[in-house]
Amino acid sequence: MLIYFLDMFGTAVFAISGVLLAGRLRMDPFGIVVLASVTAIGGGTIRDMALGATPVFWITDTNYLWAIFITCLVAIVAIRKPRQMPWYFLPVADAIGLAVFVAIGVEKALRFGATPMVAVIMGVMTGCGGGVIRDVLAREIPMVLRTEVYATACILGGIVHTTALQLNADVNVATLAGIATTLTIRLAAIRWHLSLPTLAPRN
Repeated sequence: MLIYFLDMFGTAVFAISGVLLAGRLRMDPFGIVVLASVTAIGGGTIRDMALGATPVFWITDTNYLWAIFITCLVAIVAIRKPRQMPWYFLPVADAIGLAVFVAIGVEKALRFGATPMVAVIMGVMTGCGGGVIRDVLAREIPMVLRTEVYATACILGGIVHTTALQLNADVNVATLAGIATTLTIRLAAIRWHLSLPTLAPRN
């Protein structure tokens, strides 16, 4: 139940990031819902389609859709009546959602017989896929392709998760270890503005 609750929390937070971007681009309500939806469930949808896990998760559990719609309504009202919010609230909430999404992606892939390497890729896809779709629709360079430590945190969290399972750790322990790794690295990147080196020609 805790993982499910955090999954819903992550869905709402990712939806908010879609709403904020749509608002910045002055989209209409339909555009806002579309951008919020692809951000929140896009990665998991691609994962389920790649694994052959059909119908995809949000078709069998419509709570995800309700979470997105309610989040859109609340976010639209909040944007029109702005209140002072700490700068770190959304990045930290996003980091929590990201860590949980990665763990869920890894676990689902392993349940469908994927190898550890594929499971890590599915975890990264679950965590980052929606944001990639969002940024492409908004004509922006996806964050995972920039220098910010985002996908890297997902990869390392997935590796810890799968490695713990291969060492015969309990499933819950392995899942929490993966979540803690992704979350710690992402929070460290936010706190100290960590980034990867860029490939740029020397002058």
